[in-house]
Amino acid sequence: MTIERLETKARMSRIVKHNGTVYLCGQVCADASKGIGEQTQTMLDKVEALLLEAGSSKRHMLSATIYLKSMADFAEMNIVWDAWVPAGFAPARACVQAAMARDVLLVEISVVAALVQ
Repeated sequence: MTIERLETKARMSRIVKHNGTVYLCGQVCADASKGIGEQTQTMLDKVEALLLEAGSSKRHMLSATIYLKSMADFAEMNIVWDAWVPAGFAPARACVQAAMARDVLLVEISVVAALVQ
């Protein structure tokens, strides 16, 4: 069994591929000075780019875990999420409130997807 790690640094790899599955490290927004809507959108844009780089797509997502700094942002985050996920291709998903690594971050996501065959 081969494990392929892409964009590996001392602490983590941004992408790990193993046995037909893609694992992405936690992704956050491009600009933490923005509100939850824009933070969610730019975070999902990064997820989509990484999935394509790995040989997958958002239609092949298996699971997603979303971490929110505050559950007060749940509804607004879901508006962006619902528009981004292709109809009929929603992954298994969990959403929890969590302390963020940096105080300005409002949302983070971890994704597992199948490789496109």
